[in-house]
Amino acid sequence: MEDAAIVDLYWSRSDEAVRETERKYGAYCRTVAYNILSSREDTEECVNDTWMRAWNAMPDKRPARLGAFLARITRNLALQRAESRKRLKRGGGELPLALDELSECVPDGTDVEREIERRELSEALRRFVSTLAEPEKTVFLARYWYFAPVEEISEKLGFTLSKTKSMLRRTRGKLRDWLEKEELC
Repeated sequence: MEDAAIVDLYWSRSDEAVRETERKYGAYCRTVAYNILSSREDTEECVNDTWMRAWNAMPDKRPARLGAFLARITRNLALQRAESRKRLKRGGGELPLALDELSECVPDGTDVEREIERRELSEALRRFVSTLAEPEKTVFLARYWYFAPVEEISEKLGFTLSKTKSMLRRTRGKLRDWLEKEELC
Protein backbone atom coordinates (compact mmCIF):
# COMPACT_ATOMS: atom_id res chain seq x y z
CA MET A 1 0.00 0.00 0.00
CA GLU A 2 1.28 3.47 -0.84
CA ASP A 3 2.20 5.86 1.97
CA ALA A 4 -0.50 8.37 1.04
CA ALA A 5 -3.15 5.64 1.36
CA ILE A 6 -1.79 4.63 4.77
CA VAL A 7 -1.88 8.25 5.94
CA ASP A 8 -5.47 8.50 4.67
CA LEU A 9 -6.31 5.46 6.84
CA TYR A 10 -4.88 7.26 9.87
CA TRP A 11 -6.89 10.34 9.05
CA SER A 12 -10.07 8.30 8.77
CA ARG A 13 -9.14 6.63 12.10
CA SER A 14 -9.21 3.14 10.58
CA ASP A 15 -7.62 0.29 12.56
CA GLU A 16 -6.25 -0.89 9.23
CA ALA A 17 -3.76 2.00 9.37
CA VAL A 18 -1.69 0.36 12.11
CA ARG A 19 -1.78 -3.05 10.39
CA GLU A 20 -0.59 -1.55 7.10
CA THR A 21 2.07 0.50 8.87
CA GLU A 22 3.33 -2.62 10.66
CA ARG A 23 3.38 -4.55 7.39
CA LYS A 24 5.30 -1.89 5.47
CA TYR A 25 7.51 -0.31 8.15
CA GLY A 26 7.64 -2.78 11.03
CA ALA A 27 11.03 -4.27 10.18
CA TYR A 28 12.49 -0.83 9.44
CA CYS A 29 11.36 0.63 12.78
CA ARG A 30 12.54 -2.48 14.65
CA THR A 31 16.00 -2.05 13.15
CA VAL A 32 16.13 1.60 14.21
CA ALA A 33 15.04 0.75 17.77
CA TYR A 34 17.21 -2.36 18.14
CA ASN A 35 20.35 -0.50 17.06
CA ILE A 36 19.81 1.82 20.02
CA LEU A 37 18.35 -0.55 22.61
CA SER A 38 19.99 -3.93 21.88
CA SER A 39 17.02 -5.66 23.44
CA ARG A 40 14.25 -7.46 21.56
CA GLU A 41 11.72 -6.79 24.34
CA ASP A 42 12.51 -3.07 24.54
CA THR A 43 12.50 -2.88 20.74
CA GLU A 44 8.99 -4.38 20.53
CA GLU A 45 7.67 -1.99 23.19
CA CYS A 46 9.29 0.94 21.40
CA VAL A 47 7.79 -0.02 18.03
CA ASN A 48 4.35 -0.49 19.58
CA ASP A 49 4.70 2.95 21.16
CA THR A 50 5.66 4.29 17.71
CA TRP A 51 2.36 3.07 16.25
CA MET A 52 0.48 4.75 19.12
CA ARG A 53 2.38 8.02 18.65
CA ALA A 54 1.75 7.92 14.90
CA TRP A 55 -1.96 7.29 15.56
CA ASN A 56 -2.12 10.29 17.91
CA ALA A 57 -0.07 12.57 15.66
CA MET A 58 -1.77 11.92 12.32
CA PRO A 59 -4.94 13.95 12.71
CA ASP A 60 -2.78 17.04 13.22
CA LYS A 61 -0.01 16.20 10.78
CA ARG A 62 0.12 14.72 7.33
CA PRO A 63 3.74 13.60 6.90
CA ALA A 64 5.23 13.93 3.44
CA ARG A 65 7.50 10.92 3.99
CA LEU A 66 5.86 8.35 6.23
CA GLY A 67 9.00 6.21 6.63
CA ALA A 68 11.08 9.16 7.85
CA PHE A 69 8.24 10.29 10.13
CA LEU A 70 8.01 6.84 11.74
CA ALA A 71 11.80 6.46 12.00
CA ARG A 72 12.06 9.76 13.84
CA ILE A 73 9.36 8.75 16.31
CA THR A 74 11.01 5.35 16.83
CA ARG A 75 14.46 6.84 17.26
CA ASN A 76 13.29 9.42 19.78
CA LEU A 77 11.36 6.82 21.78
CA ALA A 78 14.33 4.44 21.76
CA LEU A 79 16.70 7.17 22.93
CA GLN A 80 14.30 8.10 25.72
CA ARG A 81 13.98 4.46 26.76
CA ALA A 82 17.77 4.00 26.71
CA GLU A 83 18.26 7.09 28.83
CA SER A 84 15.57 6.15 31.32
CA ARG A 85 17.12 2.72 31.84
CA LYS A 86 20.57 4.23 32.16
CA ARG A 87 21.99 2.13 29.37
CA LEU A 88 24.66 4.73 28.76
CA LYS A 89 26.18 4.04 32.18
CA ARG A 90 25.99 0.28 31.72
CA GLY A 91 27.52 0.53 28.24
CA GLY A 92 24.97 -1.61 26.38
CA GLY A 93 24.35 -1.46 22.64
CA GLU A 94 25.86 0.68 19.91
CA LEU A 95 24.55 4.00 21.26
CA PRO A 96 27.33 4.67 23.80
CA LEU A 97 30.03 3.63 21.34
CA ALA A 98 28.67 5.83 18.54
CA LEU A 99 28.25 8.81 20.86
CA ASP A 100 31.77 8.30 22.20
CA GLU A 101 33.12 8.37 18.64
CA LEU A 102 31.42 11.72 18.05
CA SER A 103 32.53 13.21 21.39
CA GLU A 104 35.78 14.50 19.89
CA CYS A 105 33.82 16.69 17.45
CA VAL A 106 30.61 17.66 19.20
CA PRO A 107 30.59 19.88 22.29
CA ASP A 108 29.21 18.38 25.48
CA GLY A 109 26.72 20.00 27.82
CA THR A 110 23.08 19.81 28.75
CA ASP A 111 22.41 22.96 30.77
CA VAL A 112 19.70 25.40 29.73
CA GLU A 113 22.15 28.16 28.77
CA ARG A 114 23.49 25.96 25.99
CA GLU A 115 20.10 25.36 24.36
CA ILE A 116 20.77 27.96 21.68
CA GLU A 117 24.14 26.38 20.98
CA ARG A 118 22.44 22.98 20.71
CA ARG A 119 20.04 24.34 18.10
CA GLU A 120 22.88 25.95 16.17
CA LEU A 121 24.77 22.67 16.33
CA SER A 122 21.75 20.78 15.04
CA GLU A 123 21.41 23.12 12.09
CA ALA A 124 25.16 22.96 11.38
CA LEU A 125 25.01 19.15 11.42
CA ARG A 126 22.11 19.21 8.95
CA ARG A 127 24.08 21.49 6.64
CA PHE A 128 27.22 19.37 7.03
CA VAL A 129 25.42 16.14 6.15
CA SER A 130 23.93 17.79 3.07
CA THR A 131 27.46 18.46 1.78
CA LEU A 132 28.53 14.82 1.99
CA ALA A 133 28.70 12.71 -1.15
CA GLU A 134 27.26 9.23 -1.38
CA PRO A 135 28.17 6.72 0.08
CA GLU A 136 29.87 8.86 2.75
CA LYS A 137 26.49 10.31 3.72
CA THR A 138 24.90 6.85 3.90
CA VAL A 139 27.68 5.52 6.13
CA PHE A 140 27.62 8.58 8.40
CA LEU A 141 23.84 8.54 8.84
CA ALA A 142 23.72 4.77 9.35
CA ARG A 143 26.25 5.06 12.16
CA TYR A 144 25.27 8.31 13.87
CA TRP A 145 21.54 8.61 13.15
CA TYR A 146 20.50 4.95 13.19
CA PHE A 147 23.38 3.78 15.45
CA ALA A 148 24.03 0.78 13.22
CA PRO A 149 27.08 -1.32 14.11
CA VAL A 150 30.06 -0.66 11.85
CA GLU A 151 30.14 -4.33 10.83
CA GLU A 152 26.51 -4.17 9.68
CA ILE A 153 27.13 -1.01 7.65
CA SER A 154 30.13 -2.63 5.97
CA GLU A 155 28.15 -5.74 5.12
CA LYS A 156 25.14 -3.89 3.74
CA LEU A 157 27.24 -1.61 1.55
CA GLY A 158 29.72 -4.28 0.49
CA PHE A 159 32.70 -2.47 2.03
CA THR A 160 35.52 -3.92 4.06
CA LEU A 161 35.41 -3.14 7.75
CA SER A 162 38.62 -1.17 7.34
CA LYS A 163 37.15 0.99 4.57
CA THR A 164 34.02 1.74 6.63
CA LYS A 165 36.02 2.65 9.74
CA SER A 166 38.34 4.80 7.65
CA MET A 167 35.41 6.57 6.00
CA LEU A 168 33.84 7.28 9.39
CA ARG A 169 37.15 8.59 10.79
CA ARG A 170 37.65 10.91 7.79
CA THR A 171 34.05 12.13 7.99
CA ARG A 172 34.40 12.85 11.72
CA GLY A 173 37.52 14.87 10.85
CA LYS A 174 35.57 16.82 8.24
CA LEU A 175 32.80 17.35 10.80
CA ARG A 176 35.28 18.64 13.37
CA ASP A 177 36.72 21.08 10.79
CA TRP A 178 33.19 22.13 9.74
CA LEU A 179 32.16 22.79 13.34
CA GLU A 180 35.35 24.75 14.03
CA LYS A 181 34.60 26.96 11.00
CA GLU A 182 31.07 27.42 12.36
CA GLU A 183 32.64 28.25 15.77
CA LEU A 184 30.67 25.48 17.43
CA CYS A 185 33.61 23.36 18.55
